[in-house]
Amino acid sequence: MRQHSRARTSSQGTKRLNIVLIGNYEPDGQFSMLRYAEMLERLMRGAGHEAARVFPPVVFGRMRFLRGGAAKWARYADKYALGLPWLRWKCRRAEVVHVCDHSNSMYLWCAGRRPRLITCHDLLAVRSARGHVAGVKTGASGRMLQRWILRGLRRAEYIVCDSMSTEADVRELGGQRAVVNVVYLALNRKYFPEGKDAVGQALARFGVAADSRYLLHIGANVWYKNRLGAMQIFSRLKKMREFAAMKLLMAGSPWTEEMREFRRAEGLEDAIIETGIVTDDELRCLYSGAAALLFPSLQEGFGWPILEAQACGCPVITTNRGPMTEVAGEAAILLDDPRDAEQAARAIAEGWPKLAMLREAGFRNLDRFSEAKLAAAMSAAYQEVVERWGDTRSRSWSRAAD
Repeated sequence: MRQHSRARTSSQGTKRLNIVLIGNYEPDGQFSMLRYAEMLERLMRGAGHEAARVFPPVVFGRMRFLRGGAAKWARYADKYALGLPWLRWKCRRAEVVHVCDHSNSMYLWCAGRRPRLITCHDLLAVRSARGHVAGVKTGASGRMLQRWILRGLRRAEYIVCDSMSTEADVRELGGQRAVVNVVYLALNRKYFPEGKDAVGQALARFGVAADSRYLLHIGANVWYKNRLGAMQIFSRLKKMREFAAMKLLMAGSPWTEEMREFRRAEGLEDAIIETGIVTDDELRCLYSGAAALLFPSLQEGFGWPILEAQACGCPVITTNRGPMTEVAGEAAILLDDPRDAEQAARAIAEGWPKLAMLREAGFRNLDRFSEAKLAAAMSAAYQEVVERWGDTRSRSWSRAAD
């Protein structure tokens, strides 16, 4: 294929590729996905490749007077009616195209006849839309979109997953057509232990005394983050003498009314603090000052907060299932059932004397998720995609997947 003949050779003997990274629609505010594409662009350039991020155009999404369903459909028009041909044009000179988020699997079409791959971060929304999650309902348009996403993923030739848990989901729901590999993420921002002064100043902004002992939770209002469950676990902990003076700081999306009502009913207005969305600097300080991160997620695609906390010297409390165990390694207090608040509180109390050991283990665990390892793994994945594509001259890789 003509685009392969343009590949150059680096001093390490590997092909230098022109990589186009298709990122998410920016007005959607999916910051972790945007940062993932940004990190890959930086790392691939550092590895000697040409790399550039491209995004769906923002046209109808600029119409600020649109609200509700009208705003949603305006964004759909940008992402699909305009986005598909726009991104295909942007990929015209690429030697390999990487769709950086599985929720944009339909953008694989934009690569044309060029080598392409896609990262699957999780299939939680797909499972919800298929009725696999009790009590979670997805609207008609959402179900249609998730079917489209899954259909695109099933047509992929090469899929990179963040974790073995996500890989298992892909193999179950996506079939065996694609080559599927696991490439662990790295931290997409600088995280390190902050000093007491910086922590105290950050806490003051949220009306919390500098000498307060607190647990930290961070997350959005999606079912698998189990935010109400985190409050229930903390409420049980507060009944134990050792935790009676403890606070819980909750960063992230504004609370639901159910969460506010729980805090009122439990009389925890002074103990559970809603910080709202925080800056990177504030989050680093909150991690650094916390006694531990309370992260009782029901499911995750990866679980970035686990690594962020460990990088700041914050011990981790999380769920005893993948991918949380996969990411945390041996450096966490594990909860067998985060929906059982009483049992979870007892597990935390039993593991509490090990916090200093877990802190040091967390620092060591970070070596598994370095930028250097991510860069090497992704560079190898791009090379493999190009080589396989050139060998087969076909988009059917079922034999390679076996």
